[in-house]
Order: sequence, then C-alpha cells, then structure tokens
Amino acid sequence: MTADFAIVDLFAGPGGLAEGFSSFETDAGNRPFSVELSVEKEQSAHQTLRFRSFLRQFGRAFPQEYYDWLNQGGKEPDWQALYRREWQAAEAEALCLTLGEEHAGQIIAKRITNIRKAHGTNTVLIGGPPCQAYSLVGRARNRGIADYDAAQDHRHFLYREYIGIISQLGPAAFVMENVKGMLSSTVDGVRMFDLITTDLRAPPGTAGYELYAFAPKGSASAAMGNRPSDFVVRAEQLGIPQARHRVIIIGLRRDVAMAIAASGEPLSRPACPGARVSDVLDGMPRLRSGLSRQKDDGPSWANVLISACADVVAQAPGLPRDMAEAFRKTIETVREGAGSDPSMPRQAGSPNGLGSACPPALADWLRDDRLHYLPNNETRGHMPGDLARYLFASAYAAISGQSPKASSGLFSSLTYRPFWRFD
Repeated sequence: MTADFAIVDLFAGPGGLAEGFSSFETDAGNRPFSVELSVEKEQSAHQTLRFRSFLRQFGRAFPQEYYDWLNQGGKEPDWQALYRREWQAAEAEALCLTLGEEHAGQIIAKRITNIRKAHGTNTVLIGGPPCQAYSLVGRARNRGIADYDAAQDHRHFLYREYIGIISQLGPAAFVMENVKGMLSSTVDGVRMFDLITTDLRAPPGTAGYELYAFAPKGSASAAMGNRPSDFVVRAEQLGIPQARHRVIIIGLRRDVAMAIAASGEPLSRPACPGARVSDVLDGMPRLRSGLSRQKDDGPSWANVLISACADVVAQAPGLPRDMAEAFRKTIETVREGAGSDPSMPRQAGSPNGLGSACPPALADWLRDDRLHYLPNNETRGHMPGDLARYLFASAYAAISGQSPKASSGLFSSLTYRPFWRFD
C-alpha cells in the first residue's frame, strides 16, 4: 500500500524525526508516512541515517543477519552484498549533502520535482536547522571569538534553506525543531525567532502557513502559538523519560489548517502521565563504572572504591549527628559491597527487560523480543578522584535529600581537599 504522505527530512542528523513519522501507525495498523528523501552533511550521522533507511525497507521484519550481529557481536555484515536492492534504495533516500551549496541544491530540486509528481502536495517537511548559532553554549563560545559578527555567521540563516524547500515542495505540513536558545537569540537587535516565524508563515510561492504549538503550556488557545514560549515541548510531560526541552514549530498549509479547524479536531497534544528514567533502566543488569589512566578491571575498581569510602568518611561533612551517622552507614554499605562481585562488567549483556513500572506504550516502543543482547552501551571511565566525588555527592543526597552544592558551598570546598587525590 502506498503511503498517504511523503516525508522530506532536512538537516536530518541520524534521523530521529523521520523514525517517529515512519513508525507511526493508525488504529487500523496502517503507516501513512514514508520517508522519500533525507539530507545530512555530517558523515557519521549520515551513516546512521542511511542504515535506518535500509532497515525500513524491510517493514516490520528486519533481516535475521541484523539480529545475529547485535546478539552475537563480531564484524558488521556487508549489507550491500546481502541485500543489494534494499541498500540501493537507502542510498537513494539518505543523501550526504551540505544544504546551501549549489550542487546540493540542484540534486534536491530534482528529487523534489519527482516527489511532487508522485505525491502531489501530500507531503510533509521535517528537520531542524543547525543549532550551534542559537544554543546558549554556542553563543557563549562565539563571544570568546575575536571580532565575531553574528550577522556574518551563516549558521543563523541556514533556516532559509528550509524555507526554500517549503517553496519548492508546498507541503501540507512542516515540523521545524530547534533548541530553546532560538527563542532568545538575536542578530543586530532582531530576535531570530520572530524573523524565522515570519518567514515560515509566508514562504515565497505558497498560499502561506498557520503556525501551531505541539504541546503548549496553558490554555488550548495557546496551540496557535501566541507566545514564543508556547512552542517549547517538554518531553517529560509527554511520557518520555527525559527532561529534554526543544522548540518545535508545526506549520499547516492554510487550506489544511482551515479544514482541520472546521472539523473541530484538536490541534495540540495534552500532557500525559510521565515516565521516569528508572522505568526504562531498572531492568538492566548491574554495571560498574570504568577507570581511566590505569588498569581497568573489577578488582582494581573495587580497590579504588574502597579507598574512596575511607577518605570520604574521614571528611566529616558537617552534618547533624543523626545524619552524620546515616552518612557513615551509607558509605560503609558501599564499602562492604565493593568487592562482592569482582566480575561486574562495564557493558550490559543479556537484557533483563524494562522496569516493571514502565508505561505499556513506552515498553511496546522499546521492546524487541528478537533482541537478546543489549548493544551500544558502555559505562564511562573516570579518574579515581572523580569516583570519590560522585560517591560523596550520592551519599550526601541520599541522607539529606538535596545536592551538596546547595549546602552553603560545602561540596565546592571539599573538592579541593587532599583526599580527592589518590596515590
């Protein structure tokens, strides 16, 4: 069955937005969205983008070689040799191009012409222009660059490539994603968010678009995006175990917006029960952290942790007597258990399943019964002194209910004492 809507994904990264659209199912079990074109310039992200496109060629039944590779390890199969047709389809869909370059523009324009011939205006444009120029971290870095001129930083204006594709494609809808810093970013005193939303409402050659917020905070009327803050999506309010906040702008072509308004269908997503990180991770096997700049095995890790326990207890963090005793007992429990399992791994092997409290919808999304080994995970390596800091902070929070950084500079003063160094 041909999908109802073709997806074009710009500034795609590894393809997260496309994954969501392509895996969406109606109550009847149909998948109405098909990714026809995705574009990303960064090579490692493009490799993931292409591989996910390859897997989508198989629908709901990924090839057995995929599961054998993940469950048993070893060298990645030669997908092109095994499944030439599917690999070629993925290469045709996922392009490694730099938006804004003339060569890329010519290729994309030709592909969009073909997509319009096949799907008409039943298309959706998705993507997130690069955020380095908008993010708070990126702006802080830019301030440290001598003679930096925001008006000359082309990254501020890459969103215009997105606008240009809207003009060519004329999609029924678009979804633009970016960091919260977009709301406060300015160039020559002009707020970038105002400039971007003005351009999104009236791309050249179109009848215009109405902008909506996906999950506005406040009244239902906020779905129209009356304030910039209405466009902030808070993942933890939508059943996702992550406090990730992003600006998401939804644009509906005016004829589509009018039809939906006449139907009375809601235009925003209500909040839903939250999910905790523990709901997802509780089923994982116990793992130890790694050690950096020294021998890294179970016994060495246990020795470092035991030494850290002794030094942390010796610092007497200035707690009331009853809490100080609880702090000491907490550290002692850690010390006693440090060497109990010298073979504790840094990578999870056979997964034990999700946490028992994981919401069913999230569990269904994450679970794959053909996957018997949990891939792509390894704990981070740390210097011994850092492990001591983490031990102190965890024990302090466990018995006091707050971070040590909130206690009159206690933690910051302790971090410079000699006990944080290990010989």
